[in-house]
Amino acid sequence: MAHKALALRGGPPVIKSGQHVRWPVITEQDRAAVMRVLDRGVLSGPFAPEIRTLEREFAAYVGAKHCLATNSGTAALHMALAAAGVGPGDEVITSAYSFVATALAVLQHNAIPVFVDIEPETCGIDPRKIEAAITPRTKVILPVHIHGTPCDLQPIRELAQRYKLILIEDAAQAHGALYHGKKVGSLGTAGCFSTQSSKTLACGEGGLLVTSDDEVWTRASRMRTFGEDLRPTDEATYQPLRPLDGTRAYDSLGMGWMYRTNEMSAALARSQLLRLPEVIDNARRNAELLSRSLRELPGITPPSVPSDRTSCYHKYRVRLDASKLGIDAPPRRVRDAVLGALCAEGVDAVLWQTQPVPGQALFRDKVGYGRGVPWSLGEPVSYDLGQYPETVRLLDSSVVLFSQTHPIAPQPSSLCEAYAEALAKVWLRLDEVLAATRDAVPAGD
Repeated sequence: MAHKALALRGGPPVIKSGQHVRWPVITEQDRAAVMRVLDRGVLSGPFAPEIRTLEREFAAYVGAKHCLATNSGTAALHMALAAAGVGPGDEVITSAYSFVATALAVLQHNAIPVFVDIEPETCGIDPRKIEAAITPRTKVILPVHIHGTPCDLQPIRELAQRYKLILIEDAAQAHGALYHGKKVGSLGTAGCFSTQSSKTLACGEGGLLVTSDDEVWTRASRMRTFGEDLRPTDEATYQPLRPLDGTRAYDSLGMGWMYRTNEMSAALARSQLLRLPEVIDNARRNAELLSRSLRELPGITPPSVPSDRTSCYHKYRVRLDASKLGIDAPPRRVRDAVLGALCAEGVDAVLWQTQPVPGQALFRDKVGYGRGVPWSLGEPVSYDLGQYPETVRLLDSSVVLFSQTHPIAPQPSSLCEAYAEALAKVWLRLDEVLAATRDAVPAGD
């Protein structure tokens, strides 16, 4: 059956307003959890009941010995790097494709991020390119489980062991994702998650650091609370009726920050954690349904998840190759034209990042804290984008279907079917879409 006119040409959109489910989904159970905090009257503190219970529950969920709740995923990363012994001028190898917070956490401890290109299948750091980036100053490898799909961790772990480096997982987007049957975050020395509103486990603003290393936990905990050690005896003497008082000595043993979270955020995270498996299962069903349809379109490549791992599909990125339709047009022009046409059809499509992290001004200019710190503390590093061709190619020729306001996880299957219809409608008329924006350059002309 022929599609009706493109919406950008005045035709009816495939998706009508009001069909999307807004994220995060807040239930009566969530509201009751937050009200429980207000009724109790304990709003904060390192031993506050919701925070401590969340830490125990999330550690058990991931399969780690310890968990520390924080006020952001960035704070969790900073704590993990500091606890790993990273210092001024040390180098941390990470992915060229991530949110900037990954690299900012490195800079925040006066270390230097060294970026490595991605491999195209999962968009994660390419293990084959890491070894060439290792120098005598390298301290940590920090892979990112981008979009909720795990990196290929086994070869990365082997490299870390061979060179005596520490492996820290940035699992900010990957709650519940599995690698070789184990949840990500539990496979390195430490794993760091975000619970910011857009994440699959959402509580507003927050983060979680997990580790099974007692020393890492102790050092990270110290950094989280003003450089102080919180002893078991401190928790044993905690009085719920006097939550603002305590017995700790107020003795800072080293540099520390105030990275604790609050009771309402922790209570909401606990409530959301109860539904997390259900949310992830729905995301996977939706992704599989949508991917089956999109694979039938020439030049469309949906997300790929290797058979030895699972994804929570925090984001659903689709690659576009106009040459498969016999159309010769610059990838960015195709990307932008398709994005506009999809939005006209009612699809909530976004770009989410348009350049590798090392392409941002912070890394181009290397001003940092002033006087070039921390780069001036180490050896020269280059952030020339020519080193990251796969990352550049990905971002120039892909769009993200669904958004942070309307992610794939909570949507009904009928909406995913409509997305497949809308993309087919737009993609199979790509020449018309490009002509509408005067971007078409037919092959052979």
